[in-house]
Amino acid sequence: MRVDFGVLGPVAAWSGAHDPVALRGPRHRAVLARLIVARTRMVPLDVLIDDLWPVPPENAAASIRTFVADLRRALEPDRPPRTPAKLLVTEGPGYALRTGRDTVDAWRFEDAVTAAVKSAPAIAAEQLDRALTWWRGPAYADFPDEPWTRPDRTRLNELRSQAVEGLAEARLELGQAAAVLGDLDTHTAEHPWRENAWRLLALALYRDGRQAEALAVLRRARAMLADQLGLDPGPELARLEEGILRHDSGLRPLAGHVWSAATTAFDRALAADARLRLESTVGILRGLAVTGGEGLQTAREHRLAAVAAAEQLGDPELTARVIGAYDVPAVWSRVDDPDQAARIVSAARRTLVALPADAPVGPRARLLATIAVESRGVREPQPAESAQESVALARDLQDPGVLVFALNGLFMQSFGRCGLAPVRDGIGAELIEVSARHGLPTYEVLGHLVRLQARSALGDLPGAARYADAADALADRHDLPLVGVFTTWFRALRQAADDPDEAEHAYRSAAATLTDAGMPGLSVGLLPLALLCVRVTHGRPIGDLDGWGPYAPWAYPHVLLGQEEPDRARAALRGLPDPPADHVQEALWCLAGRAAIAVRDEELMRRAYAALLPAAGEIAGAGTGLFGFGPIGAELNALVAAVAAIG
Repeated sequence: MRVDFGVLGPVAAWSGAHDPVALRGPRHRAVLARLIVARTRMVPLDVLIDDLWPVPPENAAASIRTFVADLRRALEPDRPPRTPAKLLVTEGPGYALRTGRDTVDAWRFEDAVTAAVKSAPAIAAEQLDRALTWWRGPAYADFPDEPWTRPDRTRLNELRSQAVEGLAEARLELGQAAAVLGDLDTHTAEHPWRENAWRLLALALYRDGRQAEALAVLRRARAMLADQLGLDPGPELARLEEGILRHDSGLRPLAGHVWSAATTAFDRALAADARLRLESTVGILRGLAVTGGEGLQTAREHRLAAVAAAEQLGDPELTARVIGAYDVPAVWSRVDDPDQAARIVSAARRTLVALPADAPVGPRARLLATIAVESRGVREPQPAESAQESVALARDLQDPGVLVFALNGLFMQSFGRCGLAPVRDGIGAELIEVSARHGLPTYEVLGHLVRLQARSALGDLPGAARYADAADALADRHDLPLVGVFTTWFRALRQAADDPDEAEHAYRSAAATLTDAGMPGLSVGLLPLALLCVRVTHGRPIGDLDGWGPYAPWAYPHVLLGQEEPDRARAALRGLPDPPADHVQEALWCLAGRAAIAVRDEELMRRAYAALLPAAGEIAGAGTGLFGFGPIGAELNALVAAVAAIG
């Protein structure tokens, strides 16, 4: 049973459907509050004693143990006798409260204020308005004078002021000046030293058509600051006063009244229906993601919260729609945030189990596609089976939007072994055909990029170039900036193939596109890996390359060989794992094979040969569409010769 805790007011706890938990006396509440202050860390018994009593009684330790036992019975009434507590636990010489961030009102409040800073005005206003309702009085109201609550109380009070002012700021941006006046008037009276509060109150009055009152507020602020603190107003207040006197157009909301009215009406509709709000939010996040950079990062940050909120509503069909609506095309086989991807997959699997048997097929197919897309780079049968099932359901459904998402999942699960470029080429062709016929430009671009990669792997660089040009044309027409990252790198690959001496310069120039792309799964380690492949294939010194990221196990032996340390290289190769099931596996196997030949590691040579053999006609690394290693056939011949020389 879930237990929630409150310190934004008197210390309290609630169980189940927000039923109050009887915490008994003030010492019990003090123990609970002290553990909440510790934020899940252990508090030693002697610290609890010193904090609860100015002069501890002789039986203080026994009293603390009694308080803890009483609290455990209150917080976990259904816990069987002699079984360990799960919430208020004994740890070493003390106690800790093991609870999630979402169960303590103060911690939820902190997260809400942090999220609101990054949100659009309408979303920020909703988040902050809701978060401020969690305050039931002063923080830790039962213990206003205790030294151990002082840091938390100070920080929470500052955050509350920021939330009040942030809410006013957001509503002002939405053209709701009159609605914030009462709260700001009260806020400035309670916190007369906060210049930002005075600024917002004056700005709200000015935007409400009350210029004289706005100037009077600024005069009052100046007097208050001078009388109580001996300070002159800061530059923000001075600039605002000057702007009001000039009727500066920059003091008006940028969007204008028509936009404000429209957004207000939309916000009202969303506030009335949590389901509509969640589905609308995911639609916004999907649009943000394809812009790359900060938009992609923001979408990732908020996607998981939307899924969690949907699950809390207890409606699996809604949750399926929220998870499946984030059908952002994925072209790279390493995820940007593995932890988030794993949590999305877990949520999708839970939702699949919870869906009723008569649920619509579309959401089920989208859940399966989500599992396939978010499980990329793993060698497990279940995600590949999910991809196959998703495509089969989508074909039966005859819904092109579901089909292209399912095909994206199938593409992400087409790296189970080396040599599958022809399979990916076919997936790309179908993506292009379905998307072009039904007006799905982001997936049409994906199809072109998939074929660019596949044709590169198959040695058809002129054909790949045609797909690069088509992808760029669509990206220009539909404002899809991330496409340029992949096509720029492809052109570096082609330049490197035509002129190996220019390869490093071409790749370093292409790397500039990764700086603000917001795709760490692609960018981390990519440039040094590309440069390493150039240097190894052309017999050049490894030099001072570093920053390998996930590719370190396959790169480091070559660094050691370059430092003329074959014994250390041989040790580094011992137990070398198979590369992940992703775009770079052929290149990594080639690196492993070259290093194995150098140190005469027959077992690794045979492993590399067996892995690469299905791709005998392909170009290693070129399946990325970003860089190349060389013909796999040549690497296979070198491995055969090296094994024969040992025998």
